[in-house]
Amino acid sequence: MGVALTELLLIREIGLDFLRNKVLVVDAPMWLYQFLSSIRQRDGSLLTDSKGNVTSHLMGLLTRVSNLSQQNIKLAFAFDGEPPKLKHLTLEKRKELKIEAQKKFEKAKEKEDLELMKKYAARTSRLTDGMIGEAKKLIGAFGLPVIDAPSEAEAQASFIVKNHDAFAIATNDADAMLFEAPRIVRNLNMAGKKKKANKLSFEIINPDIIDLKENLTHLKINQEQLIALAMLIGTDYNSGGIKGIGPKTALKLVKEHGTDFGALFNEAKWDDFFYFSWQEVFDLIKNMPVDRHYHFKWADINEEEILKLLVDRHDFSEERVKKQIEGLIKEKQKKSQKGLAEFFG
Repeated sequence: MGVALTELLLIREIGLDFLRNKVLVVDAPMWLYQFLSSIRQRDGSLLTDSKGNVTSHLMGLLTRVSNLSQQNIKLAFAFDGEPPKLKHLTLEKRKELKIEAQKKFEKAKEKEDLELMKKYAARTSRLTDGMIGEAKKLIGAFGLPVIDAPSEAEAQASFIVKNHDAFAIATNDADAMLFEAPRIVRNLNMAGKKKKANKLSFEIINPDIIDLKENLTHLKINQEQLIALAMLIGTDYNSGGIKGIGPKTALKLVKEHGTDFGALFNEAKWDDFFYFSWQEVFDLIKNMPVDRHYHFKWADINEEEILKLLVDRHDFSEERVKKQIEGLIKEKQKKSQKGLAEFFG
């Protein structure tokens, strides 16, 4: 869902060249949902193999990972663990919305209304344990690290960036800022395209970067005030926020109350909207569990495993998959030769 903070933020557009030779930790669930929403057939249905298994997420990973890797952008992937209890209500709401969207999709299908089918299809995306497992296998076969978070992938990725083991977290959700992600890179799409809301058409959107320190200075607030501001607007742990309070009003209220959050949420009438206390949400965000002993390890590409998963199991074009793999291997060899030339030069 993310936090509706972007209208308040300083956001700089960047090119892929800016990210060359940098490590990015990917918010893996966000990418996978993005693939499921955007990589679809003309009628809005997902890509599948001959056995009816969904392959949109694998197609997205194959294309984006291979293309970005050939740009010398080093990727690692963080996956969600157990969602916090406070998130279950939000997840239930999302589930209900997907069920409703599925019903509307079926009605549109009966009428053979392609536009409505496209519109509602993108809202029905479900990421299953099987899809996640296969995504991890493919990422591992590419030789890229997979990190399992104890809870939220964004919190784990943010910790890794804070720990100087990566340059930024790759996600489109601004709520990574709440976990103190120093830098967020958004819209990391090779073709410079992004799916329009509720449609299968695209618009040109370039990658951009959000710097936490720069934005805290710009907003004239500290990290704890940023969390409070987000809670007024609504987070994954208090969906919807306080009715009638948008980003600009939230910022104004936070500045007026400083760090007296009790007075802030009392004035905002928190208890009229939520059965749990503001302290529970605040403490959860501030102290989200992370694995402090994660391991980063890059390996060689396992061509055999990639072909087994994509071609043998899911009917991908062998020629297309091999072409992507060859591009990666060539780029790696080129980089290795350049390194040797510099060493002996």
